[in-house]
Amino acid sequence: MTKQFWVLFAVIILSVNPAFAVEGNTNVNGSPAALFKDPATGMEMVYVKGGCYQMGATVDDCDSIPEERPVHEVCVDDFFMGQYEVTQGQWKTIMGSNTSDVSTCREDNCPVDNVSWSDAQDFISRLNSGSGGSRYRLPTEAEWEYAARSGGKSEKYSGGKDVGSVAWYAENSGKINHPVGAKAPNGLGIYDMSGNVWELTNDWYGTEYYSSSPRNNPTGPSSGVDHVIRGGCRTGGVANQRTSRRIYVYDRTGSDRGGNVGFRLLRTP
Repeated sequence: MTKQFWVLFAVIILSVNPAFAVEGNTNVNGSPAALFKDPATGMEMVYVKGGCYQMGATVDDCDSIPEERPVHEVCVDDFFMGQYEVTQGQWKTIMGSNTSDVSTCREDNCPVDNVSWSDAQDFISRLNSGSGGSRYRLPTEAEWEYAARSGGKSEKYSGGKDVGSVAWYAENSGKINHPVGAKAPNGLGIYDMSGNVWELTNDWYGTEYYSSSPRNNPTGPSSGVDHVIRGGCRTGGVANQRTSRRIYVYDRTGSDRGGNVGFRLLRTP
């Protein structure tokens, strides 16, 4: 076949399926690439097309708690979400040291843990400074749940109904953290949004916030004393691995650390 044929074939493939695009900010057609790879850390970010969804837990969910209700419609803009939780190796690249000598999984591909909200903000500040912008941050609670639900779908766990296939939790983890990406991903190709380590969000925790949450891009209460964490962890039961589960990390000083607490990052397009 001629060279011109293969050039034309490649153009057609790229135009109909952006996922074939090379890693970077944009595809050849100008839309965001399906996957962005941070040049400093190697952190892979999955493009999430924004939309509207039903956030929260229904009354007939026997594991739900009042703080997860009422179910309410929320709409979020496009964003990139970390394909994996921030790892020990990525943390060391930016911060120069481990977060803890007592982590149960200390290889470079293990999730960072034992971090406070302030620790995460320090990591983000340094990462943004090195990249010459301010595009990285913690996700809001609404953005986190939208991504965990594979783009706002009705998923009990991030990736489906079988918690054991998508999450490291009390019954299969051995009560230790595991390298990221070892379980099945959700529908967006994002891993470990159920289980392994709790994930910090940008929002203050409010028990009744869902009753007054705005519809578009909610950012949580304007003030508070503790921050929301999501996703469950290695020592929790099945109820904690639900995509709707919301709880807080004790954070009276902003630097209180939780041994099972890590985070993943959001990047603005």
